Amino acid sequence: MPERERVLALPVAHERAVLALSSTALLCFISLCSCFSMGAFSPLLPEIGRAGALADWQLGVVAGALGFARMATAIPAGWLAGRYLGTTLCASPVLMLAGTVLLAASSSFSMLVLGRLILGFAYTLATVSGLIALLLDDRGPGASVRLNTFEFSAMIGVLGGLGLVGLLPGHWGWSFSLLIASSPLLLILAAVPTIRRRFPDASRAPQTRASRTSDTRHRDRMSVTLWTMFAVGIVLALAWSAVSQFLLPLRGTREFGLDRGGVAGLLMLAQLVDLVALLPVGRLADGLGRTPVLGFVIVVLGLGTAAVGLGSFPWFVAGCVCFGFGLAGWMLPVGVIREHTRTEHLAWRMGVYRVGVDAAMFFGPFASGLLGEENAGIFVTAVGGLALVVGGRLLLTPSGRRAAEV
Repeated sequence: MPERERVLALPVAHERAVLALSSTALLCFISLCSCFSMGAFSPLLPEIGRAGALADWQLGVVAGALGFARMATAIPAGWLAGRYLGTTLCASPVLMLAGTVLLAASSSFSMLVLGRLILGFAYTLATVSGLIALLLDDRGPGASVRLNTFEFSAMIGVLGGLGLVGLLPGHWGWSFSLLIASSPLLLILAAVPTIRRRFPDASRAPQTRASRTSDTRHRDRMSVTLWTMFAVGIVLALAWSAVSQFLLPLRGTREFGLDRGGVAGLLMLAQLVDLVALLPVGRLADGLGRTPVLGFVIVVLGLGTAAVGLGSFPWFVAGCVCFGFGLAGWMLPVGVIREHTRTEHLAWRMGVYRVGVDAAMFFGPFASGLLGEENAGIFVTAVGGLALVVGGRLLLTPSGRRAAEV
């Protein structure tokens, strides 16, 4: 390249880098503020059950309704995000606020379920839109770290919701506590004009010739690798939803005598371990490869999930630590899917992936509720065993063995 062209290209490259950084920061801000209400819900589940005189199966339905809505709306959300990215990013906090208010004002089982369904749709819009916006720029070194940074912001939000609920006075009702802990949603509403400017609708649909050429390496069909990543996502979602959305709060309260603050503390412990491990796991995945690192992380997740399911209190606490570490692999399957997907197929494939993941988010607490708190421990332990099988399979792949030898 001639010297003059190189000099002219430098400001353009710098501007693009700044725009990409600011866009990622804005997406992380949306993710962080959105997840406060998600973190606040789990410690309040026993109080919701007592206040509404709900049976375990009803609590399971309430907890699982969010995952059911996410499953049912994942593909439509992917279609909407692929064409109206800015609109979906702005609509999600409005729907979250509406669902949270409805949930807090609910006095019946059906209204609780409706509030969780609205929240599930809103979370789907935010998650799928954010991932699509991020993955379209997810090329080159450090890709896993960028994805894990996005997940890091979500975990900070969940941790913030848990912390707020744990600190609020115990005599405050669960509905008022939920509203207070979910208040960061108002910050996203204040940022809507900025979101609209940064992510106009269909701003990323046209692709340059260079991007099309670079994407010719990606496969159009579903390979064994992609199906494996779908399975990993389902296992992660099953473990997360069954443990954090049902068994951990109820077992901690009923069997170990913990109050709201104690349950929140254990959930915060898992989230803190997740936060500490997220960026190092992303760095290792960029250096060693996503598959072997993901295999190790899923094995640890399986051990932790089984300990939470059937362990005594010391093992219960240790299981929370391993469970939190396992959640650090949440974004790694998404990165592998991006590697094997052409840009024009990304929105559709992410929608399909989210269907499987969100179906697992629904089924985890729903099945646990049907089984009841005593038998749910066996179900959660079985999920841990499944995670051990899947993680071991990833470690035994040729790429996993080669990376382990290095």
